[in-house]
Amino acid sequence: MKIALWQTPPHHDVQAALEQLSKAAQHAKAAGAQLMATPEMALGGYNIGPDKCADLATQADGLIAAIKDIATQHDIALVAGLALPGPDRPFNAAIAVDGSGNDLCRYHKTHLYGDVDRAQFTAGNALSPLFDLHGWRIGLAICYDVEFPEVTRSISLQGADLILVPTANMAPFTSVATRLVPARAEENAVFLAYCNYVGQEGSFAYCGLSCVCGPDGNDLARGTASGTDVLIADLDRAALADCRAVLTHLTDRRPELYGAQKELSHDE
Repeated sequence: MKIALWQTPPHHDVQAALEQLSKAAQHAKAAGAQLMATPEMALGGYNIGPDKCADLATQADGLIAAIKDIATQHDIALVAGLALPGPDRPFNAAIAVDGSGNDLCRYHKTHLYGDVDRAQFTAGNALSPLFDLHGWRIGLAICYDVEFPEVTRSISLQGADLILVPTANMAPFTSVATRLVPARAEENAVFLAYCNYVGQEGSFAYCGLSCVCGPDGNDLARGTASGTDVLIADLDRAALADCRAVLTHLTDRRPELYGAQKELSHDE
């Protein structure tokens, strides 16, 4: 399966964002991709303040309908980041739809990072379920989620082949894309795709480096730190099987030794 990642600056005008999403989807489809992912909060921007996030959540139904129209128009599955209504503040969410516009998955970011995230959003309370697309089992995480090994391990233990991660990662945290993401792929023997912004948004300088890592942790595609791009990567099921025959961390686990997760025991 070929997948695409849309590395882009934030678009605060949702109609402009949808137009650019459609152009990127058309480009990805022409390159043979069957699935394209966006950055976190791709429809409206990320560092925009609580009021604007709340307003975007009120538009969710219309935005989801537009995403489905784009997926159908270009016959490509989409994973898109957007705000969804929550109990108090909105959820920082990602939805997956297939190339016919059918719902595949909705996920709410569970690990909120810093004052901006916590002021704008409500944390989700469940990890991503898996969905099936073209014979691949896929799970979602969003940005800071991937920095917790428990998240990708839990999704992998469900049987994921691919984990997609929309993100809005800023300088100076380039090591997430260059070190943590490859490690998450290799330690779980899964494909992992991490889709980031570029450019400036308020005080945030986004660091790009979107990537698709193979189950051995090596790059299959990697964006620059500053350039807009539609990255394409070919996921090979035979390569996945070969890696899993050698990288046996999941089957070699000894959960009886780990016990229940504990609270921090050292001074924070």
